[in-house]
Amino acid sequence: MATTYKVLIIDDHPIIADAYKSAFEYISGQNENVLFNISMANNCDTAVEKINNISTNNGYDIVFLDISLPPSSDGKYLSGEDLGIKLRQVSPNCKIIVSTTFNDNHRIQAILQNVNPDGFLIKNDITKDELVVSINTVMDDSPYYSKSVLQLFRKQGAVDFKLDKIDRQILYEMSIGTKMKDLPSIVPMSIAGIEKRKRNLKALFDIDANDDRTLILKAKEKGFI
Repeated sequence: MATTYKVLIIDDHPIIADAYKSAFEYISGQNENVLFNISMANNCDTAVEKINNISTNNGYDIVFLDISLPPSSDGKYLSGEDLGIKLRQVSPNCKIIVSTTFNDNHRIQAILQNVNPDGFLIKNDITKDELVVSINTVMDDSPYYSKSVLQLFRKQGAVDFKLDKIDRQILYEMSIGTKMKDLPSIVPMSIAGIEKRKRNLKALFDIDANDDRTLILKAKEKGFI
């Protein structure tokens, strides 16, 4: 009897999402004992709806997760990273394969810490064979990292300061012009605490302490907003 795996593909680029779907179909075609029930979501709102509609005991088995997604309409989910965190909460046993165009070590380390994905692909590395290997590897309960991720591990090592949801929320609110005096009503911190976070972020990105504009530009460049 065939085993059916529930799959969720979250990506806002239809061609890429179809490539993931084709990889699952190829694996199923090669193994008559494996079937995939595939759902698709192309934005945070649709993904959250699908995630909320599935219980912890009957959750997704495999999720392909694009990091670079626009924020949800309520601003609660700023990117695919927040969806990954939610998935870990409601479906802890699912295998998450992250895919992203960002190859900055700070960004990758933050995703590894916050989402703890079972697979991590840089989109420039992706081929049909790579997708098939990554899926088969995580299905066998082993982690899979594409070559660019492994190269960054070797070259740069660990990053001491990790960005969490509050850091990303501060950067996002700054990027849309929210005034500092209004941030405590959005971010659960005092003005002093928010200012300390900003100083840490500027030190991390090697930016002058008074240069908010460059901080926002650097955060966008690295994929945090």
